[in-house]
Amino acid sequence: MIDVRSIGEKCLRDEAEAILGIIGQLDENFDNAVNLILNCSGKVVVTGVGKSGHIANKIAATLSSTGTPAFFMNPLDAFHGDLGMVSDGDVVIMISYSGQTDELLRLLPYFQHRKLPIIGISGNRDSLLAKNSVSHICVSVDHEACPLNLAPTSSTTATLALGDALACALIEVRHFKANDFAEFHPGGSLGRRLLTTAGDVMRRDNLPVIPPTMHLGEAILHVSDGKLGLCVIMDGERICGIITDGDIRRAMQSIRERFFETEVQEVMTKNPKCVFSNMKIALIQKMMHNFKIHAVLVVDGQQKLLGIVDSFSCEV
Repeated sequence: MIDVRSIGEKCLRDEAEAILGIIGQLDENFDNAVNLILNCSGKVVVTGVGKSGHIANKIAATLSSTGTPAFFMNPLDAFHGDLGMVSDGDVVIMISYSGQTDELLRLLPYFQHRKLPIIGISGNRDSLLAKNSVSHICVSVDHEACPLNLAPTSSTTATLALGDALACALIEVRHFKANDFAEFHPGGSLGRRLLTTAGDVMRRDNLPVIPPTMHLGEAILHVSDGKLGLCVIMDGERICGIITDGDIRRAMQSIRERFFETEVQEVMTKNPKCVFSNMKIALIQKMMHNFKIHAVLVVDGQQKLLGIVDSFSCEV
């Protein structure tokens, strides 16, 4: 019986080793490629055929989402109108593991005539692609993970990782921030967390508010009814503190027979964490994690209670 798990493990190991293997191949050509893209006044055109085309498409998508305008162009469609998308000031990334792919090489004279810088990515430093590139990045692998050493596996994985390396370098040199990323991903969960504010998600109606003189025995009911695991202790419009279900459990253990006669102000948490309504929930989540709390109070400039944001509210 064939041990399919061991085959899978070997494939993953081979591809991991292929990625590690291209680290030693990085040289000044990588630096030059980053600088070419950084100083590009147009877009980055990424192109490749077959499996390299799929990798090129993903690299273009990663660049675009991280602050580098880019698009994928299929060489087979290029001569049927898609070359119209190419503009002066563009930089071209051409991907072919052999560096000898005919459909790709046919584009070289056009790009050279337009004086567009070409970044070549291949596994052959002596290929026509390498010789005609302003900057050639080598991604040579010892062998493919395919048991037949035929299907592009290790080579495409290494090329994909190289594309990510370019994107990561550009993120750093562009000083691209999380908020910038969110603007390109407004529909994703990360984008929503980075753009959504406390005011967007806070609970503002039927807030569980009790006075500081309320006895703990009664406070239990309000904490339960409030469905937030806490009550806000207020003296008029002044926030005095909060009491959580955890505070109540600890009070039961510590004061025992005096529990039902004890006022909440004796066991409440003073100076609860408060935020303004314009604080992003991504920052609120970080605050909750750092202080090991599950909710914050939302206040205005006069410290008037506006609402409550709990950990469930942040899961947008």
